[in-house]
Amino acid sequence: MFTAKERGAKVIAGVLKKQLQQGASIGADQVIATDDDAAIAKLPLLDAVADTVNGQTAEKLLSKVKKGGVFASVRGAPQNAKDYPDVKVVPVYAQPDANVLVHMARAVRERRLVIPLGTKLLLKDAEKGHAAVAKGGSGKVILVVKA
Repeated sequence: MFTAKERGAKVIAGVLKKQLQQGASIGADQVIATDDDAAIAKLPLLDAVADTVNGQTAEKLLSKVKKGGVFASVRGAPQNAKDYPDVKVVPVYAQPDANVLVHMARAVRERRLVIPLGTKLLLKDAEKGHAAVAKGGSGKVILVVKA
C-alpha cells in the first residue's frame, strides 16, 4: 500500500471486519472488510488488485477488476482466473534491493509507513506467535532476540 500511495494511486485496503478500526490507521484512502460480501459488491471496477490471501477472497476481488486491469498476487492465480480473460493476472516476487529497504526504513522511522503490530514476542516464544496467527489475530507478530 505504501508504494502505491507514493506513486499517487488511490488505495482501498482490504481487512477483516474485526480489523476495520485498525485498518483505518494505515493510511489507505478507503478500508473495506473482505469478509463482507456486501462491501465487496459495492466496490467499483478497479484498475488493479494486489492479493496476498488467495482463496475465495481473491476470487471475489478478481471479479472487481476492470477489463485490461491487473490482478497481482503473491499467492498465485485465483481458481476462477480463466473466467476473466480480459484481466492480466501476474505473479509478484520480491527482489532484494538495499536502496528500497533503506527508503522504507526511513519511512517507518518518519511514521510515513505504519506497520500494525499485534504482538511482540521473544524468539523463544515463537510458538505463541504461531498460535496467535492461527487464531486470526489482529496485526503482525514480531519476534525479537532480546527484550
